[in-house]
Amino acid sequence: MNILKFETNYKRKMFLNKTKSSFKSYSEKIESKVINIYPEIKYQSFIGFGGAFTESSGYSLSLLSQEKQEDIINDYFLENNANYSFCRIPIGSSDFSLKSYSYSQKQDLSDFSIEQDKKYVIPMIKKAQKLNPNIKFLASPWSPPKFMKSNKMLILGGKLLNNYKQVWAEYLSKFILEYQKENICINYMTVQNEPNATQTWESCLYSPEEEKDFAVNYLYLTFLKYNIKTKILVWDHNKEKLYTRAKKELDSNEALNAISGFAFHLYTGDHFENIKLVQEAFPGKILIHTEGCTGYSKFNPNDEVHNAEIYSHDILGDLNSGVNGYIDWNLVLNYKGGPNHKLNYCNSPIMINKEKTDYIKNLSFYYITHFSKFIKPNAKKIAFSTYSTDIELTAFENVDGSIAIVLLNKNNFNKEYNIVLNDKIIHDNLDSHAIVTYLIVR
Repeated sequence: MNILKFETNYKRKMFLNKTKSSFKSYSEKIESKVINIYPEIKYQSFIGFGGAFTESSGYSLSLLSQEKQEDIINDYFLENNANYSFCRIPIGSSDFSLKSYSYSQKQDLSDFSIEQDKKYVIPMIKKAQKLNPNIKFLASPWSPPKFMKSNKMLILGGKLLNNYKQVWAEYLSKFILEYQKENICINYMTVQNEPNATQTWESCLYSPEEEKDFAVNYLYLTFLKYNIKTKILVWDHNKEKLYTRAKKELDSNEALNAISGFAFHLYTGDHFENIKLVQEAFPGKILIHTEGCTGYSKFNPNDEVHNAEIYSHDILGDLNSGVNGYIDWNLVLNYKGGPNHKLNYCNSPIMINKEKTDYIKNLSFYYITHFSKFIKPNAKKIAFSTYSTDIELTAFENVDGSIAIVLLNKNNFNKEYNIVLNDKIIHDNLDSHAIVTYLIVR
């Protein structure tokens, strides 16, 4: 077996530093500092990692030269780089758009058009598809058009009016069909981004009963009418209400049939137990992390490690709790963390410099890549046991039989360990505030 070790250590200026490692024969006398890996015990399959093709990302990318644009797409989508394979697309405008817009302003949808997306969103997607034609896509609406809503605004929440439920289902179906014409297949769709939040940007409120009703009695049936195979997911909000929301929405055979799973965000804390509870209560349903980011840090070195560890801790907890896919937020932003038409700035793993001549990879890019590069689409989570919570870890077996083991140390001290796999052992040490991935090729 060949063992490749990849380490990122900010204080040592090591970023996915590649070395070779080796197994030694395991001695039964070794009982301490052991991490056991059990590849014979398998759990959920994994769809892939990725980010969001927002209008802000597409616009920010366009500010660079063609050569630099290609470099960013290569960094994200080449298999030997971040290997992104599962990405999100906003349906219409979001806070990370240049302006608010909808695809239609007429009740009969006769003016429906995705021309706005063809300026920045779709060109960026097509650049990525040239490198990976097998990217899977999830789409999410932030708001129905104004005329369909109780407050007659895209912003500040409001509700979808009852008499527009079917029109809204037709609208979302048209979005899928129009994107199909661009050779972009929408594999998954969430009913609503953050349906429990009244935002100063595009938003719309759904109670559990309202979301279930729309998903089951309108969207699902309209998909059937047009022979659309897109899977419907609900919630698409923070994890603290994931289990209680799931119980209320999947309380009938009709709902179990129409709704394929759940989407969620990271912004209110870990709540990894809620993911596990949903997995146990609704086996076979898909669980996808669809959004997460860190605050605008102005590239302060003191924040880089903290931000990267927020990502890696959340990814590890989600994966170990049963997640089937993990999607970050904006792929690319400008140096301010925008543009954002509501000034709701944040970080992204890659950001354009102030001069618009080059780009910066934040440390979070490398931490995410420790997972996305080595845990490939259709990999299966495998079992492990560990001697200490000071080391956070996960393990996956890829389709080709290779095993990826990711270890994170968020502490101010290093940690020694012995990875045991099939009576073989890797003895090593993980520095403070560092992350390492072992790829074991059998």
